[in-house]
Amino acid sequence: MKKNIVVAHSPDADDIFMYYAIKFGWVGKSDIEFKNLALDIETLNQEAIKNTYDVTAISFALYPFIKDEYALLKTAVSFGEGYGPKLIKIKGKKLKPNFKVALSGEYTTNALIFKLAYPKAKIIYKNFLDIEEAVLNGEVDAGVLIHESILTYNNNLEVEREIWDIWEEFSGGGLPLPLGGMAIRRSLPITRAIEVENILTDAVRVGDKNRKVLSKMLMQRNLIRVDEEKLDKYLDLYANKDSVSLNPLQIKAIDKLYELGFENGFFSEKIECESYFVPSEYMDFRYS
Repeated sequence: MKKNIVVAHSPDADDIFMYYAIKFGWVGKSDIEFKNLALDIETLNQEAIKNTYDVTAISFALYPFIKDEYALLKTAVSFGEGYGPKLIKIKGKKLKPNFKVALSGEYTTNALIFKLAYPKAKIIYKNFLDIEEAVLNGEVDAGVLIHESILTYNNNLEVEREIWDIWEEFSGGGLPLPLGGMAIRRSLPITRAIEVENILTDAVRVGDKNRKVLSKMLMQRNLIRVDEEKLDKYLDLYANKDSVSLNPLQIKAIDKLYELGFENGFFSEKIECESYFVPSEYMDFRYS
């Protein structure tokens, strides 16, 4: 009997790209049937708090709030390397210390880092697709753009500050910016969780190796919101060989994020992410 696994991810290009090798049948396992759905990142974060989905994309800044219900996966990760979300405003506008800003969600990584630098700002939360328009129509003074929006924003807008620069300032530099990853329910049997992580890892690896073919298939099915040129650029940023499996520097960066969050009162305790990974070594012990 097949086991159904629900995977929730965002509708942005990198998440779709990293999952769809499974959807197209390029990787998988005969006794596991994957079902997927796409939701905006803050909805995913909120649903993770409710323990809704078997596997879910999350903001790394959310994880300390769900660590008891979910293990952290080591694959399908997105980091910034000299780039990332952008704080934008109308060109020429001067921002006061208490400016009104639209962020993509309370539990997003960009929200945590923004709050470190702008503690007096008045924050409202919006779907990430609506932030640019909220700035253009004057509903807010500024907004933080994420996902593909960082490549396509209106010519009347300018960057006030890069979230990457704030990260560099507070982290001490030399670390990539941890943005999003995936988590899996602890209620799944450990052997099943390991199998699922291995399949997801294969999906990212196969997708990266067959990028041109997979990108073309996604474009043909109208699954991507940007054109082919922007898709290629976006995947260079957020879905690449460094997305396949967390490396030591990325792990160090996530731990720094959790350290900053704890020191500034966002988290009740300081955690280190290696303690929360799916224990893939269990399979070696089991069959040794």
